[in-house]
Amino acid sequence: MSKPGIYLSIIEAIFRSKFKAGMREIDFEREEIVRFANKLKIDLPKNLGDLVYSFRYRAALPKTIQDRAGEGEAWIIRPAGRGRYRFVLVPNKPLTPNEQMTATKVPDSTPGVVAKYAFNDEQALLAKLRYNRLVDIFTGVTCYSLQNHLRTTVPDMGQVETDEIYVGVDKKGAHYVFPVQAKGGTDKLSIVQIEQDFGVCAHKFPSLICRPIAALFMQGDVIALFEFEQGDNGVGICSEKHYKLVPPEEVTDADLESYRTRPPN
Repeated sequence: MSKPGIYLSIIEAIFRSKFKAGMREIDFEREEIVRFANKLKIDLPKNLGDLVYSFRYRAALPKTIQDRAGEGEAWIIRPAGRGRYRFVLVPNKPLTPNEQMTATKVPDSTPGVVAKYAFNDEQALLAKLRYNRLVDIFTGVTCYSLQNHLRTTVPDMGQVETDEIYVGVDKKGAHYVFPVQAKGGTDKLSIVQIEQDFGVCAHKFPSLICRPIAALFMQGDVIALFEFEQGDNGVGICSEKHYKLVPPEEVTDADLESYRTRPPN
């Protein structure tokens, strides 16, 4: 059986063993992955954490699980402590870029040697954000990269990881923290990651203003940036912009006039 097939069989068995009609949350532990793999008589995944990671960030949960969601809802997996996870039923609001949004041209400041060897993955995306100060441009705050791949433990969540942490200061002197999630290739953006970033901010940077950011590669070398906020209905997108890195000569006078007359947002 292939690895995706193994993952599907195990996660489906765990869910089915616990689900009862009307349930909106279902807890399970990492040890149950081992138990159900043995019960199904299939090879145990070498990296138990990768099974959960796969369904949180890369692959959809099995149809047999999603069919037990109500209209306009979807099941996701959230961390629930060290070695503990939780299936949760949430409103189905995919975090995907608005394809109708226009892209702003930005002169590309990526060093040539970096551009030559960069892949189409999250590390390449993080490098482009950093060298072109796209977080500054997007947020209107002067930002500095503090740490890559911050891995920490958050109470009631367990171990979480953020791709990059920026800190910044605005013209009033207010200090901000920007946890950044970057997605390249086939990885997808999950609301779980943004919830975790709010948790990281509250735990590690309680005195700073938390403004989680997500970045995605789009077709045509366009980079989509999102900012999130917490509201009565959970985490949602409060701002989205698209940027295209181009040689300086491709930013025309017509482009600049168009940007100058854009309404403030």
